[in-house]
Amino acid sequence: QNVGEHFETWNAGILGPVILYGLNEGRRDLTWQKWTYQVGLKGEAMSLHSLSGSSSVEWGEPVQKQPLTWYKAFFNAPDGDEPLALDMNSMGKGQIWINGQGIGRYWPGYKAPGTCGYCDYRGEYNETKCQTNCGDSSQRWYHVPRPWLNPTGNLLVIFEEIGGDPSEISMVKRTTGSVCADVSEWQPSMTNWRTKDYEKAKVHLQCDHGRKITEIKFASFGTPQGSCGSYSEGGCHAHKSYDIFRKNCINQEHCAVCVVPEVFGGDPCPGTMKRAVVEVMCG
Repeated sequence: QNVGEHFETWNAGILGPVILYGLNEGRRDLTWQKWTYQVGLKGEAMSLHSLSGSSSVEWGEPVQKQPLTWYKAFFNAPDGDEPLALDMNSMGKGQIWINGQGIGRYWPGYKAPGTCGYCDYRGEYNETKCQTNCGDSSQRWYHVPRPWLNPTGNLLVIFEEIGGDPSEISMVKRTTGSVCADVSEWQPSMTNWRTKDYEKAKVHLQCDHGRKITEIKFASFGTPQGSCGSYSEGGCHAHKSYDIFRKNCINQEHCAVCVVPEVFGGDPCPGTMKRAVVEVMCG
C-alpha cells in the first residue's frame, strides 16, 4: 500500500536480514552490503510508452501473472461516440498509456472487503452498514478520452507491477440501458447546505445526453422488494405509481417526482414508512 494514515512514518524497502543461498560456499549474508534505491523505471526513461520508444526495443510474447512487466498492443477506435473505458479487471496494479498519453494508475487487484447484505439506511449508523460490491475491485473500468484516439493503429502500453492476464483486457462502451431510483418518503433533499434548507424527497431520473426515457419498466410507491433489475411489488403498493412516472418522465431526458402520498393518489398504507422505487428504460 502507498496511502493511509501516518504514511510518512511507515518503514519501506528492505527491512530485514538478506541471505543469499545456493552458492558453492553455502550461504552469504548480504544484510550489510551497500544497498541503493532508485526512483523511476528504466522503461519510463526509455519512453516505452511512446511509439518511438516502444519501437526501439524487442518485445516478446505476452506472459501471464508476471510481475514488473511491460505490455503493448495496437487497436482501432470503436465506432460511435459513446464514452469509452478499458476493462482492467484481469490485471493487478500498474499504469496505462494510450498513444503516449497517461491514463493513470489502475489497481483492480485491490478488492473491497466486507459482507454485503440487504441494505436499509434507517436507524443508527455503523461502519458495516449498507456495504456494496464486496469482493469486487475498487475500480475496474478506466476512462479513455476519445480525442486521444486515431481511427486506427492506436498504441496501448501497460506496466504491470504484481502480475495479471493482459489477454483479458478489453475496450468497452458506456451505454445506459436502464436507470433505477429508490427514495424513502422522509429522505430529505438539501437545497442549500449553508442555510440548512430542505425540500421534500424527490426521485430524480436521467438518461445519457441525447437519449430519452422510453419505458417505465417498474414503479411502486409503498414497500417494494428486490434491487435494480429485479424489483417486485410488496404488500403495500399505490396503484397510480406507473401513471405518475409515465406522465412526468416518458420522452424526457430527465425528470423528477416528489415522494409524497398525495402525488400517488393517497397513502396506500398509513403508518408505514414507504419508498418510491422505479426503473426506466433509455432509448
